[in-house]
Amino acid sequence: MKAFNLTRLRHLMSLISIVALLLSVLAITTQGFNLGLDFTGGAFAEVAMATDTRIDQVETALAHLGDGSISVVATEPGHFLIRMGATLDTQTLADFNQSLLQLDPTMQVLDRDSVSPQVGQELFEQGGLALLIAMLCILGYLSLRFEWRLAAGALFALVHDVVLVLGVFALTGMEFNLTVLAAVLAVLGYSLNDSIIIADRIRELLIARPKSRLTEVNDAAIVQTFSRTMVTSGTTLITVGALWLLGGAPLEGFALAMFVGIVTGTFSSVSVGTVLPELLGLSPEHYRKTPDNELQGAQGK
Repeated sequence: MKAFNLTRLRHLMSLISIVALLLSVLAITTQGFNLGLDFTGGAFAEVAMATDTRIDQVETALAHLGDGSISVVATEPGHFLIRMGATLDTQTLADFNQSLLQLDPTMQVLDRDSVSPQVGQELFEQGGLALLIAMLCILGYLSLRFEWRLAAGALFALVHDVVLVLGVFALTGMEFNLTVLAAVLAVLGYSLNDSIIIADRIRELLIARPKSRLTEVNDAAIVQTFSRTMVTSGTTLITVGALWLLGGAPLEGFALAMFVGIVTGTFSSVSVGTVLPELLGLSPEHYRKTPDNELQGAQGK
């Protein structure tokens, strides 16, 4: 592929990234998240019933509990994971057991727990704080490792990936719980690794080719890291895809977040991760070793 065509492709990919980013922000602000019981409070129970029991039968039997906010997932034939908006106090637990025993006298409760709304709110705030701290730590690391123009591209790629993952959950209305939040944090680490690989190669080429144009350097960096990026992303996607297809409903949110994060992480590292430094005026001069900037190194001027 010619350098000119690759440059145009990168700019087109950046435009797509910006549009997707704006749509994700719009979905988050207008629709919000379908927060799970981890954040909103409520209860869950795992029960064992007859193997021919259907999900709709369990939902109908429990419809009068928790203001009707009942979610039933079959983990295997006869085993159900039940989530409801009400906490399992003494009266609710008695109604819960009686309703299911009327449906199946052999019903057994294998596990149960409750999360109060106050605890759920604290978990949501702590999860957001963990995400913010992770972003600030990554910002500090990138600022020390790269010249600020190159670091800005990698950082914007990270923000892009996280917002797109959150946008998918806001748009689809899928449950956002602690498992999904863990996947978002994992996406941060994966996207950072991909961005650093390309940024490192750009820095090396800027030093090795001081007379080359930045667009040529960026194109060469992408070409030289393309095979490694595809192998890493491809093998990871295969693993996450298998988890998505075979892991069942409890892991569906985690697998989806990881899948979207890996795809967008690879995409953004090539698009905004390389185009933004061009727009900010990065040049080989910023990595030229002189007595005045030798100590500054990769931190820039």
